[in-house]
Amino acid sequence: MRPAGFRKPTGFLAFSTAHLALFAASPALSAPLTSASVASAAPYAIALGAAGFGIAATLMAVKWRRIAEAAHRRSTDRLGTMRAALDDFETLLSGMPEVTIIWKDAGLEPSILGPVTEILPGETRPEAVLDFRAWLETGPAKDLADRLTDLRIDGRTFEISVPARDGRIIRAAGRLIGGTAVVRLRPSGATVEPPLQGDALTRIPSLADAQAILANLTIPAWLRDKDGLLVYANAAYLHFTRSLGLKGERGTAPDIFDVKTRERHIRSLEDASDTIALTEEHATAGKLDLVLFPLSGGSAGYCYLPQARPQKAEPERTEPDLGHLTTVIDALATPVAVFDKGRRLTHYNSAYAEFWGLDVDWLNTEPDERAILDRLRTQGLLPSEPDYRDWRAKHLMSYALTAPRETPWYLPDGRCANVIAAPATGTGGVIYVFEDMTERLALETRHNALMHVQRETLNALTEGVAVFGTNGRLKLHNPRLSLLWKLPMNALGNHPHIDELTQAAGETFPEDGARIWRELKQGIIDLNPTRSDTKGRISRSDGRLLDYAIVRLPDGQTMMTFVDVSESANYERVLKERNEALIAADKLKDTFVQNVSYELRSPLTNIIGFADLLASQEVGPLNERQRTYTEYIRSSSANLGLLIDNILDLATVDAGIAQLNTSVLDIETVVEKAKAGLSAASSGSERPVDLEVHIARDLPSFVADGTRIVQVLYNLLSNAARFSDPGARIWLDVSARGDRIVFTVEDEGVGIPEDMRSAMFQRFEGQSVEGRQRGAGLGLAIVKTFVNLHGGTVSVDAREPRGTKVTVIVPANTQAALNAGE
Repeated sequence: MRPAGFRKPTGFLAFSTAHLALFAASPALSAPLTSASVASAAPYAIALGAAGFGIAATLMAVKWRRIAEAAHRRSTDRLGTMRAALDDFETLLSGMPEVTIIWKDAGLEPSILGPVTEILPGETRPEAVLDFRAWLETGPAKDLADRLTDLRIDGRTFEISVPARDGRIIRAAGRLIGGTAVVRLRPSGATVEPPLQGDALTRIPSLADAQAILANLTIPAWLRDKDGLLVYANAAYLHFTRSLGLKGERGTAPDIFDVKTRERHIRSLEDASDTIALTEEHATAGKLDLVLFPLSGGSAGYCYLPQARPQKAEPERTEPDLGHLTTVIDALATPVAVFDKGRRLTHYNSAYAEFWGLDVDWLNTEPDERAILDRLRTQGLLPSEPDYRDWRAKHLMSYALTAPRETPWYLPDGRCANVIAAPATGTGGVIYVFEDMTERLALETRHNALMHVQRETLNALTEGVAVFGTNGRLKLHNPRLSLLWKLPMNALGNHPHIDELTQAAGETFPEDGARIWRELKQGIIDLNPTRSDTKGRISRSDGRLLDYAIVRLPDGQTMMTFVDVSESANYERVLKERNEALIAADKLKDTFVQNVSYELRSPLTNIIGFADLLASQEVGPLNERQRTYTEYIRSSSANLGLLIDNILDLATVDAGIAQLNTSVLDIETVVEKAKAGLSAASSGSERPVDLEVHIARDLPSFVADGTRIVQVLYNLLSNAARFSDPGARIWLDVSARGDRIVFTVEDEGVGIPEDMRSAMFQRFEGQSVEGRQRGAGLGLAIVKTFVNLHGGTVSVDAREPRGTKVTVIVPANTQAALNAGE
């Protein structure tokens, strides 16, 4: 009995189980395991393992093969289904009474589906439907070919009805589906009567259809098969051959041309692929005018009998011979070429040879036009066309023209030629005129680009622009004009008269719109040649301010511009008021500073007097701490007095009343006064410094304001002391540089960062460096002010490795320098 969940081993598992049982049942293998027994059993184990692996691999390969075969059967079945569906679709298309032409690629032959007999009765070749001239009239065939070209190149769809040669109406519809050009041709059931007169014979679609038409002609006509053998001749042809005494073999109609002449005709038709007209010299009948045209399965032709040729008109009505125009053609600078009805070059001028770069000797051989086109294409001078043969065939249709035709040729070398093809009256040929349009197109392109830029520039202007002609009508405008005066653009586009604009402005702005434009009208209609341009400002009732300008243009027209300056005028008014307020505040500040500074000097004088009295100990002895406090009072009072003096000095300079009291100075005395001021200001200070003074010898006589120079040196020294460590050294050097005196103050303090140097000489710029406040920020401002009064300069530089260097350069004779500057 099997336990629950037991399954019979299958496949490789069953095989392995059987081998294990065999292994266990073998007496040799079931013996107790020893080293010798293990060694003897190893080959068996390896063999069994290899056999098991091979069997497993075989089973897996069989399984994969079955899966692959099943997939192959499914693919084959699906492919068969798809082929059957495709056959069904093709059968359906073939059963439909229409022909479908599919161009999957411009360089490949198209696929043609459907019964061709619906379009060409009796025709079995699908490609025959592509020969439009075989079953359509010349005009509809060309129209359909042109539409097909536009479809394949530009993707232009079409749906037209064209008359077939047998009288039926064919519906032609072209579409671009997924990049593939598809054309459907379907008979509509309607018919028209085919024309049977004149040159309609050149449009016979097939031999069977042509026979019915040729039978009605009164001139000799015939049909030939594709080998050139005569297969049909009408009654006029038979009568003509009998009059010539020609007889055919075994009752057939005789051929009026020999074998070589017929072969030449066939080659000419194959090269032309269209109707040709030529003249043949017959041994018996004389000169015959022939017209040959290709047909489906052969060709047809007819000729004029010697007595049946068109009679010449009266001499006074005869068209002039083209040969008479040779002299005129040669004198023209425009390239001209004349081809006869056989497409041979008969006349050309030197401009034609130069334009195309053709050899004159070769042109004198009267080459065929096709040979000329082929040579030009080889030289890369013709327009780039994907289908050259089709393009050439369309061009050679010029020989069937009844009126001039113009076609632009865009040549690869950048030139553009307007090709005018006109029928040569009386010769059956074509006259080509090649008009070089390159310069004109370039001028038009530049003109259009200039006009485009002008229009875009005009539209982008923030000014409203209006240009009026001499008749008072609006010639040019931009959208800004419509926006400023709230006039509709469509009304402006109708070139209204200025009176109409005046009326429209009156409706938009009833209060003053009409009045404003009536005043502006006077500047527009004034045609006085001496009148000048005018400008002004308009204050409109809606609160807007418009600046206008009326400018007379060189061509007599008048341009008017409007600029909305409402916001700028408001800004100008606000700025003007603010400027006036700032000026008043500045004057008030100066007055306040002067008054306060003078008021501060009285109590400050009392403080300094009493501090000096206490320091002199006339009122009693002071202990050490009292003396220290007294020195602090005297030092702070001196600094405060100096600050007040600085403020008064700056106020005096700002008021423009500062003057220099120049005199001859002793530089050593000036330096000593500055040192004394520094010592007085630093008395009682915890930051004494070591000042070293170096005065050069042979200094020139120094003429300056001694008080100002002392104040400059004092401010520089005190500024250096403020930023120096206790006991640090400060250097003051005085030297000469030409006719100038140079004062240099150097310290080894913390230095001034580069980004703060530009603000050092600004007033009230009290920045701190490494926690050290520079004070009220007036010291260096005073230095710069007084040095500038003397006509000198101040510069600040970093000192290596530490510290700052300030250089003051003033003229040695300040009074003379200032007089020379004035």
